[in-house]
Amino acid sequence: MTNEYKIPDLGGAADVEVIEVSVSVGDMVEAEQTLLVLETDKASMEIPAETSGTVEALSIQVGDKVNEGDVFITIASSAGSQSEAVSTEPVASELVEAEAVKTETTHTKSREQAIAVPDLGGSEGVEVIELAVAVGDVIDAEQTILVLESDKATMEIPAGEAGTVVSLAVSVGDKVSQGDAMLTLMADSSVSVSDSKVVDKPPVDNSAVQTTKTLTTTTATAEPVAANNAEPESHSSGEIHAGPAVRKLAREFGVDLSQVSATGRRGRITKDDVQLFVKQRLNSSATAVGSGMSGAGIPAVPEVDFAKFGPVTSEPLNNIKRATAKAMTTAWLNVPQVTQFDQADITDLETYRKQQNQLYQHQGIRFSIVPFVLKAIAKVMREFPQFGASLSADGESLIIKDYVHIGVAVDTPKGLLVPVIRDVDRLSVTEITQQLNEKAQSAREGKLTLSDMQGGCFSLSSLGGIGGTAFTPIVNPPEVAILGLSKSETKPVWNGQEFVPRLMLPLSLSYDHRVIDGAEAARFSQRLVACLQDLRNVLM
Repeated sequence: MTNEYKIPDLGGAADVEVIEVSVSVGDMVEAEQTLLVLETDKASMEIPAETSGTVEALSIQVGDKVNEGDVFITIASSAGSQSEAVSTEPVASELVEAEAVKTETTHTKSREQAIAVPDLGGSEGVEVIELAVAVGDVIDAEQTILVLESDKATMEIPAGEAGTVVSLAVSVGDKVSQGDAMLTLMADSSVSVSDSKVVDKPPVDNSAVQTTKTLTTTTATAEPVAANNAEPESHSSGEIHAGPAVRKLAREFGVDLSQVSATGRRGRITKDDVQLFVKQRLNSSATAVGSGMSGAGIPAVPEVDFAKFGPVTSEPLNNIKRATAKAMTTAWLNVPQVTQFDQADITDLETYRKQQNQLYQHQGIRFSIVPFVLKAIAKVMREFPQFGASLSADGESLIIKDYVHIGVAVDTPKGLLVPVIRDVDRLSVTEITQQLNEKAQSAREGKLTLSDMQGGCFSLSSLGGIGGTAFTPIVNPPEVAILGLSKSETKPVWNGQEFVPRLMLPLSLSYDHRVIDGAEAARFSQRLVACLQDLRNVLM
C-alpha cells in the first residue's frame, strides 16, 4: 500500500523552509522516525513518519519552502507491497488501456523540450533566487523563467521558446551551472511544419537541439546586470519594464519604479537601478541631517575588509538569529523606549522559596525565582491593564486584553526563543513552574510550535543565572513592556536604625512611551516591588 504524506498543521506559518531531509528514496523507515526538519523564524520542527515502510519518492529538498497540506513524500508500507504482489497479471482490458496511455504518453513526450541553463559567463553553482513561472503557465520566448544571483550580479534567464511549462527541475535556493536542466516545456501548438519536424525527433536529439538553441538565444540576455552601461531611460510614457525580481525588490524598499531611471537593455529597470535609487535617497537624507536640515535617512555602516587586519572566518546566522536581529531592529527604530530601574528586597521570598523546594523535593519540582516573579507580574498587570495592551496599527487607539499571557525568554543553542505561559494570573506558582520547565525544555530541543510563542502581552527576560547588575531589555511590538531580571545580590540596607544585610533583586522595566508614561511605569514598578517583598500582596 502506497501512502502520500502531507505537511501537517504548522500553526499558521506559511512558506516554511526545509533545512534537513533525513531520508532518501529506497530507505526503510519506521513509525515516528523523523523524515524532515523545518525551520521558521522562531523554531525548528521535526516531521515524523506515521507508519513504517519504504520511501518511494521525495517531493521536496533542502531549501524548499512548504505549507500545510503540501505532499512531501511517498511511502510504500510492507503490508501494501505484499498485497499488491499477490496478483501481478493484468486483465486484457487493463493491458489495452495501459497500451493506449503508453502511446499517448510517448506522443506527448515527443513534443516536450528540456530548457537548459545558458552560458553564465564562467560562473558555477549560481543560486536560484526566484522562480517566475509555475507548472501549467503558458509563456513566450522572451519571458523570464527564473532569476539567478552570483556574488557579483543578478541574472534573469528567459525561456528562449514559447509553450506551456510541464515541469520544473529547480527550486529557489538551488545552485545551477551552465547546461543544467531548468524546466520542461511543451512546445506551442502553433509551430510551423519545419518546427514540427524538429519536435518529432527522438528525445535525445531533441534535447541536444533545444539545448543548443537555448544557449544561442539566451546568452546575450543572461549577462550580468552589473555589466550594463547604457544611458538611463526615463518613464515619462508611464510604461515600466522590469522583471519579477526587480519588482519584488522595489516593493521591499517601497520604491516607486516610475521614478527609477533604467539602464538595462530595451529600457528595462535592473536591480542595480533600484539599489542605486535607494542609495541616492539615503545619501541625500543623511546629508540633510548632517547639515541641520530635516530628514529621516539612516547612514549605512561602512563596509570593512577585516581580513587585512588578521585571519577571519565567516559564519552565517541561522534563521532564528536573523529573525531576532530583524525584529529587534524594527522595534528599536519604531518604538520610543524608556527603561525604569528598581530593586526588590527578596530576602523573605528567598527563604520561602528554599522551604518550598524542600517540601516539593519528593515530587521532583524545584522552584526558581522566575515563577514567583511571573505570579507577581500577573497580579500587577490586572491592576495596570495598559501594560498588557497593544497600540492599534493606526496608532489612534489602545487594545486592552482581558487575559494575562506572559512570554519568557529562553536561551537555546540556536538563539533566543520566547515561549508564552497563558493565563498566568489563574495559575499557581507550582503550575507556572511545571509549564515553564516543559516549554523551556521544548525550546532547547527545537520542539516549540508557533502557537507556543504567540499571544503574549508582556515579556520577562532573566539574566540572573548568568550575572550583571542591570540591562535595558528591548520592547518587542506589539507588546508595550518587558521586565528584565539581573542577578540578586546581598547589600547593606538602612532600616531606620542600622544597616542590615538584605538580598536585593535588580529590576529593569522597559516600556513603550507612546502608551505608558514615566509616572505609570514608576507606579507599576513600585507595586511589583511590594508584591515581591511580601507575597501576601499577591493574594489581596
